[in-house]
Amino acid sequence: MKIAIIGCGAMGSVYSALLADSGNEVWAIDTWAEHVDAINRNGLRVEGASGDRTVNLNATVNASDAGECELIIVATKASGVAAAAQAAKLIAGPDSVILTIQNGLGAADRIAQSIDTSQVMIGVVGGFGASMRGPGHAHHNGMQLVRIGEMNGGVSPRLEKVVDAWTGAGFTAKGYPDIHQMIWEKFICNVTYSGPCAMMHLTIGEVHANPSAWAVALACAREADSVARAQKITLGFEDVDAYVHDFGVNMPDARPSMLLDHIAGQPSEIDAINGAVPVEAAKVNMTAPVNEAVSNLIRGKESSFVS
Repeated sequence: MKIAIIGCGAMGSVYSALLADSGNEVWAIDTWAEHVDAINRNGLRVEGASGDRTVNLNATVNASDAGECELIIVATKASGVAAAAQAAKLIAGPDSVILTIQNGLGAADRIAQSIDTSQVMIGVVGGFGASMRGPGHAHHNGMQLVRIGEMNGGVSPRLEKVVDAWTGAGFTAKGYPDIHQMIWEKFICNVTYSGPCAMMHLTIGEVHANPSAWAVALACAREADSVARAQKITLGFEDVDAYVHDFGVNMPDARPSMLLDHIAGQPSEIDAINGAVPVEAAKVNMTAPVNEAVSNLIRGKESSFVS
């Protein structure tokens, strides 16, 4: 399969290397020129839960270099989705699939502003804990599950084909008829750890171990859970406290991407994660004061960052 990954940061690098190593023609597309140059010169190295490998693949800063691709994976941060959608249009044919994989809410809707929703799939990944070690070199702590579904719902032959590409590359991947349930289940976990870990500069395990930090994280989770249920979102659990604890307990050393952004002095995806809870709450005449406070604290901290 000919595959383009738009946004070859930490997670995009893991996708690119493993998909290329399994025999697919992969194009890594990213704005980080030093990273692209390193991949073209030395290959892309990915180490961690999947082993340690260096893979030769195509890398470019210009999406049009890739030509038409069968599968286009958008792996940018939430703020980059609109630009990525425009790039995807350059290399998408009438039968191409655009698979968007981001933290938080709203990415698929932003993709759909540029591309027919019939071509869009949504992915939800968990338990990777990926980070960049340098240009051309990514690391990941785990490798749990890639959930994929049609944006418009249902199970299709092309969904099965896309899932097969991921499983053939060594990922644990499954197709789902209702991916929106998966989005909210992952979103609630993101809300639990992203804002609190970044705000307090703690790993997931350190948040668990600190009663005060854990109280804030649980309050964030409970608000998001209440909003989901008020919106009639189907969730696969009843006890949100146990659910988010079980999600995080297996990766105590992980630092959510929002914390990694702060360590790098970069703005985070706060508006798509904790900041999205008050927005979603307002749709059902609710409030989310803890997530709103956490989001405002994060925004205040980021106001000193250089964009």
